[in-house]
Amino acid sequence: MKKNLVRDWMSPNPVTIGPKTTLHEAHAVMKEHQFRRLPVVEHDTLVGIVTLSEVLHAEPSDATSLSIFELNYLLAKITIDEIMTRQVVTVPLSATIRDAARIMLEHDVSGLPVMDGDKLVGIITESDIFRVLVQAPEEVAETSPTDPEGTPPAPVQVVST
Repeated sequence: MKKNLVRDWMSPNPVTIGPKTTLHEAHAVMKEHQFRRLPVVEHDTLVGIVTLSEVLHAEPSDATSLSIFELNYLLAKITIDEIMTRQVVTVPLSATIRDAARIMLEHDVSGLPVMDGDKLVGIITESDIFRVLVQAPEEVAETSPTDPEGTPPAPVQVVST
């Protein structure tokens, strides 16, 4: 049976932001590209990840008593390094889709930066894994959770800054 590898299903060369990107700028990038997460990179090193829910949670509610000027002033001061997740769970480029799905389930995340050594090369999400399942022949999609080839799962990598 052919293995589906992360390298074949990931989105390569992901859009990234820096840790000093403002909350407003990050939200604009997410809206423009319809992303729910962005890797945070500094000097070619993955230093964090920020999700749309983290960005929305950091924004003020509609019930605020601040004026629009006060809101804009405060929002302009918030940078991504203040809200991003610093301990990023990643997956190696050589991992299987099953490995990526297992890691996502174990860590309750919906996307993983894909690493080739220390270099960020892509991102794989739940949607990518669903695409694999939908496009796989029935016999592959319905295999048991145990790997018939006995291949050990890919190691979990956690990048901490």
